[in-house]
Amino acid sequence: MEINCKYCPKNDGTGACKIEDCPLLPIIQEIEEISGFLNITCQNNPTEIQERIAATMVYVVRTGEMLAEAKRMLRKRKSDEIQNTIIKIAQENCLSAKVQNALLDSIAENESFLVDRLDRLNASATHQLDALRTLLSYEKEALRLNKAGY
Repeated sequence: MEINCKYCPKNDGTGACKIEDCPLLPIIQEIEEISGFLNITCQNNPTEIQERIAATMVYVVRTGEMLAEAKRMLRKRKSDEIQNTIIKIAQENCLSAKVQNALLDSIAENESFLVDRLDRLNASATHQLDALRTLLSYEKEALRLNKAGY
């Protein structure tokens, strides 16, 4: 996943981040790690399914926390931009509210993308957890039927 830092006031002029402790980079790296885990196909082995359920439950909680943090960052960025840019432009040019909102959304592009990506990742982890539980139940029932000689 690539984040475009061209709107960041601390970019290097080419759109690349030059902040040593950029708050977006650790989140992006963790998103990639979680996404990689969720994209692995699970085998029909009950032990593996149980292990995957345990790991996925942790990822559901973590992506929820990350989503809340990304939303906080988005609100802060929008708030800062309203104070610095939009009010100044609105006073000079009398922009409509619709144009101001469009400008605000384009300014906070990176933060909005993180919020959207984390929202989808959290939902994916939740759905995968439900599917894994169903698969585990199916495998347990198949084992029971095999032992009973059905």
